[in-house]
Amino acid sequence: MPSAPTQGPIRSDPAPDALASAPGAGNLLTDLPAPGGEEHFAPLFARPGLKVERIVSTGQASPPGFWYDQAWDEWVVLLQGAARLRFADEAAARPLGPGDFIAIAARRRHRIEWTDPHQATVWLAIHAQAPDGT
Repeated sequence: MPSAPTQGPIRSDPAPDALASAPGAGNLLTDLPAPGGEEHFAPLFARPGLKVERIVSTGQASPPGFWYDQAWDEWVVLLQGAARLRFADEAAARPLGPGDFIAIAARRRHRIEWTDPHQATVWLAIHAQAPDGT
């Protein structure tokens, strides 16, 4: 059985330093994109095997039947808004609110069931690969 795609229907912001007022500085809760359209991913920091990004969702969810199946570990914290995250091996989605965080192991299939359409849901995500690149 083929694995699920590793990327969803999202886009990256064109400017890698879109949040930074100076290199390496900024505020995660300012300059939020306008509601509607696509989910926004903005890279904040990267090194080999490590990526930190801000994700802003305004009502987006994974398409029906779509599961993220990533080759790297991910740690996310919800800073603002609300969401429901579901794992393929769990019967129900987990509700998330400000301050909630979760570690997602590599290859653990997951999806975003819902994000609040009435306010920006702001995530901080850290993606890490093992030293051997897995």
